[in-house]
Amino acid sequence: MYNAEHWKKVLNMTTHREGGSYFQSYAADYQVSDKNQNTRPAATSIYFLLEEGDYSAFHRLQADEVWYFHDGQPLSVWAIDLSGALHEMRLGLDVDAGEHPQVVVPAGWIFGSVVDSGYALVGCAVAPGFDYQDFELLSKESLLADYPEHHEIIDRLAVKA
Repeated sequence: MYNAEHWKKVLNMTTHREGGSYFQSYAADYQVSDKNQNTRPAATSIYFLLEEGDYSAFHRLQADEVWYFHDGQPLSVWAIDLSGALHEMRLGLDVDAGEHPQVVVPAGWIFGSVVDSGYALVGCAVAPGFDYQDFELLSKESLLADYPEHHEIIDRLAVKA
C-alpha cells in the first residue's frame, strides 16, 4: 500500500503555490497561440497530491481543467460557476456514492479542492496548456464580498489577502 510520501518521492513532486504538491508530467510539443498571440503547449498535465489538512485554494483559470482520480481517498472539488452557484464534485472511484473518476471544471469557474482524510493523488489536464498568466488566486475577502452565501466553504478554502 502506497502513502503520500511515496508518491511525492517517486513522482518528484514539489510544493504548489495554491496548496498541495505537484509534478508536471506532460506538456505537448505542439504549440498554440493564445488570445494575446503568445505561444504555449496545446495541452499540459500534472500529478497533484493533497493530504489531510491541505487544500487547493480558490482560484480561476481561463481554460477548462479535467481532473482524474488516481489513488488515495476521495477529493472534493468545490466550484462557483459563472452564475454564482456552488457545486461540490466528488473525485473518486465509488460511483455508487456519487463519486466520479473524472470531473471537468469549466473555464472561468472559481474552484478549490480538499481531501477529508489521508491523501488524494489526482491528475489535472488543461487545454490549451496551463500558463500562470491565466491563473488567478482569489482572496478570502474578495470572495466573501462577491459570494457571502458561500462563506463556510470560502472560509475553508480561500487565502487571506
